Amino acid sequence: MLRFREGSRLRRDAPAHPFLGVLHRARSPPPIDPAGKVVTMHDLVIRDGQIVDGSGAAPFAGDVAIDGGVVVEVGRRLGAARREIDAEGALVTPGFVDPHTHFDGQATWDPVLAPSVHHGVTSAVMGNCGVGFAPVDPDRHDWLIEMMEGVEDIPGTALAEGLTWDWHSFPEFLDALDRRQRTIDVGTHVPHAPLRAFVMGERGADPDAVPTASELDRMAALVGEGIDAGAVGVSTSRTELHRTSSGAQLGTLRALDSELLALAAVLKARGTGVIQLLSDCYRTDDEELARRELDLIEVLATESGRPLSFSVQQFREVPERWRDLIGRAEALCSRGFDVKAQVAPRPIGVLFGLDATTNPFSPCRPYARLAGLPLAARVDAMRDPEVRHSIVESHVTLTSGPDAFPGLRTLGRYDEMYVLGDPVEYDLDPASTISSLAGRAGQRPAEYLYDALLRDGGRQLIYRPVFNFAHRDLTAVREMLASPVAMFGLSDAGAHCGSICDASMTTSYLSIWGRDRASSDSAIPVGRIVHELTARPARHVGWRDRGVLAPGYLADVNVIDLDALACHPPRIVPDLPAGGRRLLQSATGFRCTVKSGSVIFASGEHTGELPGRLVRGERPAPVTAR
Repeated sequence: MLRFREGSRLRRDAPAHPFLGVLHRARSPPPIDPAGKVVTMHDLVIRDGQIVDGSGAAPFAGDVAIDGGVVVEVGRRLGAARREIDAEGALVTPGFVDPHTHFDGQATWDPVLAPSVHHGVTSAVMGNCGVGFAPVDPDRHDWLIEMMEGVEDIPGTALAEGLTWDWHSFPEFLDALDRRQRTIDVGTHVPHAPLRAFVMGERGADPDAVPTASELDRMAALVGEGIDAGAVGVSTSRTELHRTSSGAQLGTLRALDSELLALAAVLKARGTGVIQLLSDCYRTDDEELARRELDLIEVLATESGRPLSFSVQQFREVPERWRDLIGRAEALCSRGFDVKAQVAPRPIGVLFGLDATTNPFSPCRPYARLAGLPLAARVDAMRDPEVRHSIVESHVTLTSGPDAFPGLRTLGRYDEMYVLGDPVEYDLDPASTISSLAGRAGQRPAEYLYDALLRDGGRQLIYRPVFNFAHRDLTAVREMLASPVAMFGLSDAGAHCGSICDASMTTSYLSIWGRDRASSDSAIPVGRIVHELTARPARHVGWRDRGVLAPGYLADVNVIDLDALACHPPRIVPDLPAGGRRLLQSATGFRCTVKSGSVIFASGEHTGELPGRLVRGERPAPVTAR
């Protein structure tokens, strides 16, 4: 009996999934050739699809044959198979590669790794932004939990219960990951913040503390130890937005160039590994700070000679700053250095809801009196006209007018808030903001917002784009995606459990730019989109054995009904350890996802297969591709 999963909870003795009837239809006696010999049969053939092979080429009709977990043949009318998947009318693509996730904790307890698997991801890189859980001394467990809870909005109680801490050094952390089975492959960077604290103790958490020469040597040695054990590279954070749950800045924030160059030198000496960083340069109006940070990025790239990527987003207060970042990366690439800008194919936004981390009425004292109630009881109480009036008036006072609190004005920007529909529309129409909808309904925006949050039993979510929507359209996003240095990233899958759900960006990239705008000048060819979701990030991190549908490559495959492709609204699901809650977002249109030749998801359901493993270091391209 197959086993299926919902989120990360196992549901045993589930009925056979209807998709398996298609998968198993080829189970018949092996064919015999005219000479009476048994014809060799493939393990699996995906038949009659529009193949988008990951190379950037346009789709073409054909089959994909798989044996032993790798692709063995791509072409028309391939031979017999023990199992077949009917891909007629669907795209057949390589499995997606997500270079920017935060599954560091989840990967130690959850074999499924939702929601990424719901959106076609078959390989993921963790340990981004300088945060993670190794190396670590036993007395620093709570500090690392506090760091991840604050920086990435992962419930500390879930981390405290879920993390097994059967590691001390970074290589031991990799060994712990290697012992666990999962749906997809994962790899990880050596994160700078835990490394700093491990070597420097309490001083390592101080952004103004400078490591001694011996401490710097020790940090470099540990990076080398991690790279030798199979780390993808090293990551760091240089943004004031990253703080622990107690509000403290990360020790990496103002690390000197010499410290970062010492770590980068390790990668140069070994000739392997990548550098990933997040800097405040995309969001600052301080020209000198922006210049210094970009100069640092240039020095790291040129001195190390290793591939480097950094986050690029459009910030509302400095809406053109992203051009400086992209421009610097393009200049470095023109000089022969491998520098990429991790960009998102849609707005990056915060989700407000009564059951989410926060909502626009959270600071209001009349609402705070109800906040501890279970959702259903809270909704009932909020439907009372007097309660509604008191909360709405409190909200208006706090967020607008002469008595407004400056830090709360953002919660009154109704012209930047949208009601999430089903399917979710991320190509946002300014005519559908809360302000616009309220005007057409003859209500004040705060009243319309209040009533909207009560829909669906209080589960309705409100979306507020924070990045990549400064001009109320996706023009800047399209320009970013057009740059030769752009690389898909920034999903933050596994993080921001109660406020952001961007693991679905893979689905959005295909649907917004490859389908919905297919007849417009802004459309992006499907072949290019798939390349940027597969081979491009895979090659950047040195995983040359995947991301392409060609003989010898890993048999990581998506079968996608592009016309049906859609993201559904995220839902709060209490499936983390200790009853912790997180946002999960499903999709339609993914007929199935194959990992290393095993069907892991079919029509949105986990089949029970767990072929995913830890990826250690670089992976060579197949001999047939060299």
